[in-house]
Amino acid sequence: MGFISTKASKIAAGNGGGTGGYMTASKLGDGESYHIAILSEEPLEYFTVWGETDDGQRKPFRFPDEPTADDITKELGDYKQRMNYEGTELKKPTFALAFFCFDYADSKVKLFEMDKKTLIKELDNICKHEAYSNIQEWDMVVSRTGLKLDTEYKILPAPRKKGMQETVDAAWSDAQGKGYDLNQLMVGGNPFGETL
Repeated sequence: MGFISTKASKIAAGNGGGTGGYMTASKLGDGESYHIAILSEEPLEYFTVWGETDDGQRKPFRFPDEPTADDITKELGDYKQRMNYEGTELKKPTFALAFFCFDYADSKVKLFEMDKKTLIKELDNICKHEAYSNIQEWDMVVSRTGLKLDTEYKILPAPRKKGMQETVDAAWSDAQGKGYDLNQLMVGGNPFGETL
């Protein structure tokens, strides 16, 4: 083992670990996973368009419904719509879900943005199963294997870790007390209330 911990190494590399307030499956490295507990009663649903400035500054723009080209142009202002991975055309709006979750890696409430169709389909199938009808009582393991175009994402339910329910409930109660609000994503506000 090196001097620097695995956690510190991931933070420095800028991938995996979910150390900020936002989590997405695309932040995971090959073979990495998140262990989370979904806290929100229902997800926020929207379409995301990424804009960028000439100097490379990027910003997400969110729409309640699939936006038209005119909607995008009006909303982006000084930003230009990003190109697709191949650089051949404008990147299409991406459907996404957002929900608050408890991240077991650092015992914090975070915002999970899920924009991978395979994960959304798997989560939908899990939620439709009678055993998982109350998804907030189960943990989820979100994983990634592969890189770039060979990437595969998975989500699997797991029993809640023994003795963790009180910790999860206390973290969620604290977050709600601070004013955590998913709807702030739609207006460019801070979904984490007063502090992140």
